[in-house]
Parts: sequence; structure tokens; C-alpha cells
Amino acid sequence: MKLRTVWSVVVFALLVSVSSAFAASPVWKVSKGDARLYIGGTVHVLSKTDYPLPAGFDVAYKQAAQLVFETDMQKMSAPETQQLVLQQAIYADGRNLKQVLNPQTFQELEKFLAARKIPVAEVVGLKPGMLAVTLTMVELQRLGMGGTGVDSFYQAQAVSDHKHLGQLEAVEEQIGFLGSLGEGYESELISYTLRDIKELPRIMPLIKAAWRQGDLRKLEELGLAPLKQEFPPIYQTLIVKRNKAWLPRIEEMLKNADVEFVLVGALHLVGEDGLLAQLAARGYQIQKLD
Repeated sequence: MKLRTVWSVVVFALLVSVSSAFAASPVWKVSKGDARLYIGGTVHVLSKTDYPLPAGFDVAYKQAAQLVFETDMQKMSAPETQQLVLQQAIYADGRNLKQVLNPQTFQELEKFLAARKIPVAEVVGLKPGMLAVTLTMVELQRLGMGGTGVDSFYQAQAVSDHKHLGQLEAVEEQIGFLGSLGEGYESELISYTLRDIKELPRIMPLIKAAWRQGDLRKLEELGLAPLKQEFPPIYQTLIVKRNKAWLPRIEEMLKNADVEFVLVGALHLVGEDGLLAQLAARGYQIQKLD
């Protein structure tokens, strides 16, 4: 499993196939005067039937001189980075989930693992954040989901077309988020994850449909509001804190003559804390692409 799937998985990864016959798309033009760039809300893992992507992606890609991702995707796949991920995935002091989770949650976890024929010994050493991601990815794969996502698709295309690449945060920052995810509420996070997994077949098609249309209100209702309500600390860490760090970097891009295409997880664009609302509040014009 690649770390770049982490954030979308934790906040409803948007991974189910639906029809692509929508006129709108999850891509916006951001401008002020002659300055402009494009922002696309991505899904980090897709299935083959999700392609072709909404037309707005290609419109923005063709006009962009540089593609900017959440992080350096090439570095993320490097062996030394994967080793760092593994180091962050387990407790340095030798603790395991049986010691960290309360007895009831650990029993729920054992029951789920038995139903999926996953040996407890294979996951008991993982931190809750990594376990939540791992279990969700296993379930998505079981349901026939889990192929190349928007980010990987355009990263490969940009390399082939010799376009410049950029990122909003360092790889080490993303790994740090994963390593600390769930600290202080480990049992609650695992119980939440196990409940969410049961809902994947029902909720994912609804979220994906909203994503393809660029329906921010529906995305907030389905994908963001539950997280914000049940896990405010995760919402603050994964969405609010990162959006605040990204905004100045995006504004800097609007000061140069080049046109950038910024690709971030779709839920970073949603709600009052979303990048689009924050940019609009700073006086930028926001226009959705068809």
C-alpha cells in the first residue's frame, strides 16, 4: 500500500465506480486579474471503469506548465521512504494494539480479522492510524476497488510530457501525520474504522457521484461532516492544518506568469475550511470547469 492513499482513505477515500456522464467536473479555475491557476479535487485510488476522468482535468492539464501535488510522489515510492513509513507504522517502545486498545475494541477487531481471515499477529504491531488505512484498503480490494488514482495518472503523464512537478508539503510531513494519527483516542479510531468499513459499499457510490460533478455541498455532507463531527482532532490535523499551510504556497504560485494545476484530495476543497472558500475570501475568483 502506498502512503499517498492515506488521507483519502481516512476521510472517505471516494473509491467506487460510477458513470462518468456528468457535464461538470471537480476542477476549478482560480484567478485575480491576469494571474490564474487550476485546482482539481482528486481521488487517490480509482478503478478502470472510472476512466476517462471528468473533462475538466484534461482542460486544466493542457494549459498548465507545472503540476503540483500534495507531496513528492516520486520520492514517496523510493525504498528509503518506504522504510521510513514502516518505522512510523509501529511503536518504537514495543507496545502493540492489545496493550493500546481497550478490551472491547480489541475484541471487535479480532472478530473482524477472523471474518476476513487476517491473522491478528500480522497487524497487532501497527499503530492505529496505519491499521485503519490497512484495513480499509484490504476491504476496498475485497470489493474490487483500488486501482490507479487521479494523482498517479497525471503524475505519470506529466513525466512523459516533460512538465514541471511541484508539491505542497514534504514527504516527511505526510509520514508524520500518519505516525501520529489516532494518538489519544486509539480505541475510538479503530471502532470508527470498523463501522465505516461496513458502510463502504453503500456510501462510496454516492460520494463518487458528488465528486465527479464537483458538488461541494454533497461532498461536505457525505464525506466531511461525519469526520468533523465524530473526530474533530483528525479533521483539524488532516484538513484544517494542512489547508492553512498550503494556502500561502498556492498564493505564491499566482504571483508568477506560469500556470499551475494543483491536485489535492477532493475533501481539501470542501466547506468553510476548504481551499476554495479560503481563496474566495482572499478575493480570488473561483470558476468551476465543465
